[in-house]
Amino acid sequence: MGTVNRVSATLTQQDRDAILASMDTIKAKLPFLVTLSLDDKHALKKLGDKSRAFVLKCMETASQNPDILPRGFDVAEMKKDVDLFEQLFAIRQGLMKLSEMVDDTCMEVGSEAYAASLLVYSYAKSANIGTGGLDAVLDELGQRFARKAKPGQSLAAKAVQGTPAN
Repeated sequence: MGTVNRVSATLTQQDRDAILASMDTIKAKLPFLVTLSLDDKHALKKLGDKSRAFVLKCMETASQNPDILPRGFDVAEMKKDVDLFEQLFAIRQGLMKLSEMVDDTCMEVGSEAYAASLLVYSYAKSANIGTGGLDAVLDELGQRFARKAKPGQSLAAKAVQGTPAN
């Protein structure tokens, strides 16, 4: 009985370091990036797909009709924001796809490693029958499956149920 292995790969330390350095390069190329608090995020107006077309049309209107705007309205600054949003939007889409792929791959290889580990544990338990040579290792591995007391459950109640105390 084996495990399904959809991902069989290695990542060298050199490649890992290069990838992390590339992320540092990306950050350096985007020195204007900000970090928002949760409150800031809630307070901001959101620009989604429907609003994006609205913003582009308003930018066009502002550029073609600056006389309808108050004197202090900065059309050039609005254009910078709109242009930067459009550029970052494309970058964001690519990063989101890459992040999703990394997340999915991490989930897959983690699942593969866990499934293989469960087999090792099972085989170790089977091999230990009659020999007892793996008792300490099996006790340590078995802690993964130890049940915790329910809130309010006493140690005596756990002992009655046969659950070892932590």
